[in-house]
Amino acid sequence: MAAFSSSGSLDQPTELAKDVQRLLDDLARSRPDRRQLVAGECLPVVDVFETDRSVDIVLDLPGIEADALRILFKSGVLLIVGEKERPDLTRRGPASFHLVERDFGRFARAVRINAAVDGAQARARLVNGELRIVLPRITERRGAGQLVPIDATVPR
Repeated sequence: MAAFSSSGSLDQPTELAKDVQRLLDDLARSRPDRRQLVAGECLPVVDVFETDRSVDIVLDLPGIEADALRILFKSGVLLIVGEKERPDLTRRGPASFHLVERDFGRFARAVRINAAVDGAQARARLVNGELRIVLPRITERRGAGQLVPIDATVPR
């Protein structure tokens, strides 16, 4: 059984949209000195894989600072929201562009996690443009025997 699924159709898209908007608003408040983003399309690529100990999510985010990211794990969905600033390509003065392929703008990626993970122990690390999020797995306890203690005291 896969530990994740595509976020194409979520059970509660309205709640997810509200979470995305709250995170984007938080980014805007926390980064008032950043120049205004021009509408752009940014869709970072994502890898999701699982091991015996965790579900790992890796995104390529070159040029994005940690303060431009927000990560939320809620109701089995990992939500990664951020913004990549538009590159200042005219630092040397006016220019004619022949090809511009690098993306910029706000983005939100959602990954539904179907495995039993401990969201409170999740950790994320951004190094050299790669964001790695680790969600530790919760040990499967179904089918395992549990001793039940017996209280033999007499009620008074």
